[in-house]
Amino acid sequence: MSPATSSSPSPRIELPSPLEHRWQALRLFEARVRERLEVALEPHDLTYSEYAALAALHYSDDGGHLRQQFLAESIPINQSSLSRMVDRLERNGLTERYHCADDRRGVYTQITEQGRAKVAEARESYLAALREALAEEPDDGVRAGIVALLNG
Repeated sequence: MSPATSSSPSPRIELPSPLEHRWQALRLFEARVRERLEVALEPHDLTYSEYAALAALHYSDDGGHLRQQFLAESIPINQSSLSRMVDRLERNGLTERYHCADDRRGVYTQITEQGRAKVAEARESYLAALREALAEEPDDGVRAGIVALLNG
């Protein structure tokens, strides 16, 4: 086989089932929206995952602290990535960690007042980028279903 030339049409990927096609479309949709959110959060010196963690802590019904395992599952992010991220957030004064009094193996992350202020500062950028990204997505059937789900 010879390499494709620039005048040939773009290749197509035809997944074998509608379920696989919809799942791939959803994954691509999420990646495009996430990229928009990353760009919107850059001026606030936050990544998407950092914002998600801070927002989860800020809006938790437990006074702004969560067990790290629960935080990892709620974002979602794997435990080792969460540990590195919480290290960065802690160095920046946005969170602090402590051990559970009843179970020394249990580690909690607590949002600080500075972390709460960071969420408040970044939230409008986050929401604006999310709204824009959803509005600008091509309507391929996936978008309509997601937008309907998100708008309740």
